[in-house]
Formats: sequence, structure tokens, C-alpha cells
Amino acid sequence: MPKNITIQRILGVLLHRIRFIVIVALAAGLLTFLYTNFFITPQYTSSTMIFVQNYNKKDTSSDSSANKSDADASKNSNSSSNESNNEVAQKIFNSDISGSSTLAKICVTLFQNSDKITALYSGCNVGFSTVDGTFYINVNVSGSDPEKCANVANQIADMCNEVFHDNFMYGQLGIIRTAKAPSAPISPDKMKNTLIGFAVGLVAACLISILLELIDTTIKSDEDLSEIYKIPVFAEIPDFNTGGK
Repeated sequence: MPKNITIQRILGVLLHRIRFIVIVALAAGLLTFLYTNFFITPQYTSSTMIFVQNYNKKDTSSDSSANKSDADASKNSNSSSNESNNEVAQKIFNSDISGSSTLAKICVTLFQNSDKITALYSGCNVGFSTVDGTFYINVNVSGSDPEKCANVANQIADMCNEVFHDNFMYGQLGIIRTAKAPSAPISPDKMKNTLIGFAVGLVAACLISILLELIDTTIKSDEDLSEIYKIPVFAEIPDFNTGGK
């Protein structure tokens, strides 16, 4: 029996089967939560930060000599000596920031392709990234074991220093922040997965309800008779044995 599909009719079908729809949606959300909780391995991430500086040792030596001369010339003036030391330290720390930033990007490529460093991965996922406009490098390590992630990150940071000096005569590399074992996983997101499962179940239940209505050929109301025979219905005879249904 062909049926006219209207928004009003679809809403009526959904309201008629609201209990079925809610049960299916809740069941889908629950199953997704259980699957996420018991069958998906949690992933942890730990990171360390290192820095590289592009300066010439000869420059630092001259800075040190200048610092020594200044100190000898101002033995009786502590304030002048401290100011001179601070100026030298500032020169070393901020020496050629743009060059150091470029060097940091070069080091990322170097570290990613170094056999000494890749040998330390131990099955973890490792990523190197620079902080834009700076000479800082982030080393991110992710895996299923939080302690292992932290250990691998720290070992890689130490090895980066060795690899750096194997390839560059000048400059320096240091560790700003050591990695620590994370206390909570970054994935999976149980709440997000549960909500997705609930939404999928809700949509599926609505589609099933509409499909069942479309393939149902039984006559349920006088409107069905009117659609079949194209004539109006003037009266109905209730079935008293079924309570008028």
C-alpha cells in the first residue's frame, strides 16, 4: 500500500515509537562506552623542551676576555662589575635569535633522521616541533606506558646534545624542561565516544522506525482506507471483543 510521507506523519511515527528509539540510543551509547573502556588501549604523552643557540665560540671567548678586563678595571666597584656580567650574559643568551631559530628548524630535521635518536624510540611515537620565532624545540613522545614515554623523552633530549655536537662545531644545546610521567591519558575520550555512540543509535533508531512504517501494509485508520479506495469513510464499527480497537 503506497503511503504519503509527510512531516506530520513522520513525527507521529517517531512519537509512537519513542520508547524503542530511546532504548536503542541508550544501548548504543552504553556499548560504545564499554568498548572504549575495555578494548581501546589508553595513550599517554610526555614532552621535554630543549633549546639551541647559534653563536661562535670565538665570540664568547672575546666576550669573556672583555668581561675579565672590565672586572679588573673595576675591582672597587661591585655594581659596575655586576652590570658588566649581566650585559655579557645577555649577549650570549640573545645572540643572533633569528639565526638560532633557523638552526632549531635545521636541528628538527637532523634529529628526526638521526639513527642514534630513532634507536631510542622503543615503539613510542616521537615528534619534534619548534616554537615559532624562537630557538626552542619540543620533543613529544606518546605511547601506552606513561613511565616509558617520560624515559624515552628524556633519553632523546640527552642524545640530541650528542648529535648536535657531532654535526656542529659551534653553538650549544640545553634542556629547559625534563619530561615527567603523565597522570592521565590523552585518548580515548570516553565521554566523546559515548555521545557519538548515543547519537548514532538515535539516528539509526529513527530510520528503522520510519522504515518499518513504510513497509507496514496493515490498515490502521480510516485515513488508510481513504487512501486505498479514494472514497470517504462515513462510519466505523468498533470491535467490542478487543475493546474497540
